[in-house]
Amino acid sequence: MKHRIIVLGAGYAGAYSAGILARRLSPADTEITVVNAEPDFVERMRLHQLAAGQEIKTRKLADVFAGTGIRLRLARVTAVDPERQVVAVADADGGGELGYDTLFYALGSHGSDHGVPGVAEHAFDVAGRPSALRLRERLGSLGRRGEGGSVLVVGDGLTGIETAIEIAESRPGLSVALVARGELGARLSAGARSHLRQACDRLGITVLEHTSVEAVEATRVLCADGTALASDATVWTAGFAVSPIAAASGLEVTENGQIVVDRTMRSVSHPNVYAAGDSAYAIGDNGRPLPMNCGSAGYTGRQAIDAIVGRLTGRKIANTKLVYLANYISLGRRDAILQLVDDEGQAKPKYVGGRTAERIKWGIFKISLWAISHPTFCLPKRKRRLATAPDAARREGARVPA
Repeated sequence: MKHRIIVLGAGYAGAYSAGILARRLSPADTEITVVNAEPDFVERMRLHQLAAGQEIKTRKLADVFAGTGIRLRLARVTAVDPERQVVAVADADGGGELGYDTLFYALGSHGSDHGVPGVAEHAFDVAGRPSALRLRERLGSLGRRGEGGSVLVVGDGLTGIETAIEIAESRPGLSVALVARGELGARLSAGARSHLRQACDRLGITVLEHTSVEAVEATRVLCADGTALASDATVWTAGFAVSPIAAASGLEVTENGQIVVDRTMRSVSHPNVYAAGDSAYAIGDNGRPLPMNCGSAGYTGRQAIDAIVGRLTGRKIANTKLVYLANYISLGRRDAILQLVDDEGQAKPKYVGGRTAERIKWGIFKISLWAISHPTFCLPKRKRRLATAPDAARREGARVPA
């Protein structure tokens, strides 16, 4: 009987990892199923661009996984039962349960309102494609009124900065303000902070530092100091949270719901469960937890792949680098910041800015998308036949169910 691997989530970590597992494991011995709620691969790193009005080409997951032997189940994960080794899903047909021998958990993260009143009802976010499209429509409607409008971006992390600048550059008729709890770009070096301020000034973005938001209403934001900020569209980028599914399943998780894993991305409480990306609480080579970002998804995904392949084939499990090297911040289409960090996660004095940094960031986009679009890195012809043609597989002596 084949070893059943279920991959939950087809984001950067899940889609890439499923493809490499299909490349490295024999289809005669393993069966890989990817469960994802949406039919398309979502370039989460570019959702702020989509929201601002740019056209981002989508790729169907069915096309991505065609010819790999990977089964795609379009469904929403509702529960995981690690004791029974099943995943409960819901889809248009009602859903059901999927059994597994190895579970690869990569459900990622979503925007978090941190309990601030009114965020869920009145704010927009760019944490998912549907919400980014809703913001896109709202910004478009403000432009169609011909009167301009005010956009307030709450949160001065990387997502907030990128979103505010992208909207200001793509829709110059709108008035954009960025709300920061502390100093703008506090995690950057002095030179990078200056570069960031110049970008905001160039695009006419109002920066409100040392400002805490206590509530969001339909047409304004209320601050802790009693001031009210008018807003035709409030964009909430003040933090992310993981799905509560892992915590509800009985897996050992952190206080915020991330799955606690060992050095090989294996759950410390359930050895047939692996986690990668934002879902995993992984300790990097510097002894600190890896941050929630695309880079961490790549490193943790590769480590989980090596561990699963090693344990299923009896090979030695190699240790993949688990590092946090830099922060990349897009500042519109022709500018960016590349801020290197030290072993403590603190900004190094030097940074790269301008077109050079923008080209590096665009290169990361293209490499990431290529890796997703070619999930098995051109699966060898013999193995592709085994993965896609049962009759050919039987001629090769593989164990294929009738």
